Amino acid sequence: MLVRFGIIGTNWITERFVQAASENDQFVLAAVYSRTEEKGKQFAGNFNNPRVFTDLTEMVAGDEVDAVYIASPNSFHAEQAVLCMNHGKHVLCEKPLASNTAEVKRMIEAAVKNDVVLMEALKSTQMPNFKVIKDNLYKLDRVRRYTSSYCQYSSRYDAFKQGTILNAFNPIFSNGSLMDLGIYCLYPMVALFGKPQSIQSVGVMLSSGVDGEGSIIMKYDEMDAVVTHSKICDSYLPTEIQGENGTMVIDKINQPYSVKIHYRDGTIEDLSKPQMHESMYYEAREFIDLIISGERQSSINSHATSLMVAEIMEEVRRQIGLEYEADRRSN
Repeated sequence: MLVRFGIIGTNWITERFVQAASENDQFVLAAVYSRTEEKGKQFAGNFNNPRVFTDLTEMVAGDEVDAVYIASPNSFHAEQAVLCMNHGKHVLCEKPLASNTAEVKRMIEAAVKNDVVLMEALKSTQMPNFKVIKDNLYKLDRVRRYTSSYCQYSSRYDAFKQGTILNAFNPIFSNGSLMDLGIYCLYPMVALFGKPQSIQSVGVMLSSGVDGEGSIIMKYDEMDAVVTHSKICDSYLPTEIQGENGTMVIDKINQPYSVKIHYRDGTIEDLSKPQMHESMYYEAREFIDLIISGERQSSINSHATSLMVAEIMEEVRRQIGLEYEADRRSN
């Protein structure tokens, strides 16, 4: 069975996704949506010239696509996803799934109502080494702490400092450090340990109204979690899951390639599995497999996981005073 995809967005993320997904023989790029025909045709020209649409409703109202990959600005995710699902299309939507919990709930309701797959495209939890992490947690004995950092200086921050506010630092598009990078730390945490009992957060707010960086401390029943994220400085710290018998060290939480356990007796076990495909291939494969099998949500990138992560980020934003235009629309 072939799954015919429509793509929303003509940026480097969509290009990388199509390249990775094309490694799956069941993936077909059938249509491209762009606000301008020129950009749409330029993008399509790199991939065997699928049909280009400048009207999203027209693309999803017909029978040319089975599924849609959404990689538009965050603030457009919910509206576009619901439109697609109301026309019977499966939706793979880039992280963060939406601007806030109200939008996430609306998207989930549309998925259930229309009996289609809705999955958040958080790639790291679909990569081979995330399964390694999950399957080997028991070796740590009782887990006491999860600590994760994703801090990457944004090239767009240079423009920001010169007075040009690009999308990455514009609250109109529901952007900022938490939504763009912090989610990479939070999503695996929730997938492994569920939702924390309490959240304390601080952040550095920029003049445009988004967060440049932040830190979050979360409490579970018998463990705690510490997450740091930034778009205005770099960090080279790995992620650690600390247990009473040893500590699991993960090189990059946004795309784990190396997973090792440092045991208390001084031994080190390298659990890393080789990765045979581009990192975005695995989320595409999971999504396609769900469609073909008739299942409606991923066991890892599930509706429940996406909603819990959205609830955490909404509470963090409340504490640091980060509000989006989408929040006012949802109230």
